[in-house]
Amino acid sequence: MTSERATIRAVAALDEDLRHGMYAFIRDSGRPVTREEAAVAVGISRKLAAFHLDKLVAAGLLRTSYGAAGKVGRAPKVYEPAATDFAISIPPRRPDVLGAILIDAVASAGAAEPARDAALRTARRHGTEAGVEKRTHTRPGRLGPERGLTLAGEILTRHGFEPARETPVCLRLRNCPFQPLAGRAPELVCGLTRSFLTGVLDGLEVAGVAAVPAGARVGGCCVELRGGVGG
Repeated sequence: MTSERATIRAVAALDEDLRHGMYAFIRDSGRPVTREEAAVAVGISRKLAAFHLDKLVAAGLLRTSYGAAGKVGRAPKVYEPAATDFAISIPPRRPDVLGAILIDAVASAGAAEPARDAALRTARRHGTEAGVEKRTHTRPGRLGPERGLTLAGEILTRHGFEPARETPVCLRLRNCPFQPLAGRAPELVCGLTRSFLTGVLDGLEVAGVAAVPAGARVGGCCVELRGGVGG
């Protein structure tokens, strides 16, 4: 996934009419474009076009290569869209996480397994994988509730939940990254969220913490992580 900082740089780079025009021209061309072609497209000099094109490259929006050499001189530098996707939303939204869970659920479901059960199982597996990855990188040893919630919070920040430490043993999630989909099927999405969060705790091997219903909160997640309760 593209980082938030990289996405902001890319969006900022396009907040300039000439750059935006050249970027749109290059995308519409469907082929690598030279500096000269980009300059003509927006009506500026080759030198100024090179400056703006390099800004787009630095922002990760374009990539460069060299075209075929002509009879005289070296091969020209050409530009084409980079393969990276950029998206920004405030507050954070992560429909890709739900999409990956549902695709994997469909692909792995047994013939007699209900679709909901497959989705819940897969959500928990995705969460477990995220927790295991974090534990592998940090090697924290045995985790009690407070340290475990700290590490869980770092994972959930990357997933857009905007975690906040309400008490030393309670992690409240101020944002639901699965809106507006959660509004269409709240029972299903909340169930998937709880399974995913339970999986995160499984992967981290946190003792004495569970994902539990949080009650209705406008804009917030329907689940919170709390110590001292059953799983």
